[in-house]
Amino acid sequence: MNFDERTTDPATRDEPTDAQAVPAAQAAPAAPAVTGERADLLEALAKQRHFLRFPTRDLTDEQAGLRTTAGELCLGGLIKHVTSVERGWAEFIRTGPSAMPDFTAMTEADWARRADDFRMLPGETLAGVLAAYAEVAGRTDELVATLPDLDAAWPLPKAPWFEAGAEWSARRVLLHIVAETAQHAGHADILRESLDGARSMG
Repeated sequence: MNFDERTTDPATRDEPTDAQAVPAAQAAPAAPAVTGERADLLEALAKQRHFLRFPTRDLTDEQAGLRTTAGELCLGGLIKHVTSVERGWAEFIRTGPSAMPDFTAMTEADWARRADDFRMLPGETLAGVLAAYAEVAGRTDELVATLPDLDAAWPLPKAPWFEAGAEWSARRVLLHIVAETAQHAGHADILRESLDGARSMG
């Protein structure tokens, strides 16, 4: 069996279970029962969150804060970043662009503070980081289940990477959260394999 077959066939895929990923207290609470598109969104979010958390299994706080590649990222900081991103976008769905900073007006000090999202700071623990992520995930899931209209849209915040005047619907924001989480789940897998050879798949 080649790699593509092994990773795309659900019957043979060597996926970790949720029970292996993190203690139950650190996993996101169950969202209200939904069906259709909302159920699909919640399932996609849950799957990518799982693969983001899984590389942190059995790590110490010190290991979670280590930079294991040539880049600046560590596993604990990566989860902090995704937590911050998801929190911000969920608030954007609720209240619009005022939930986000004006990225075009940020100072060097602002960017320096933002960089703290990417590292474990003194006194922070992996358990605390995972618990904060679970709390934010639970609130997002509740939002997905109860939001009156997924088509409701807001203008995007000011940022060099957004088209001026563009709007995103709640649906588009949620798809962005899924994509962002999936991207960083891949980063997390690389960081963990660089640390001790452990992998999420295979």
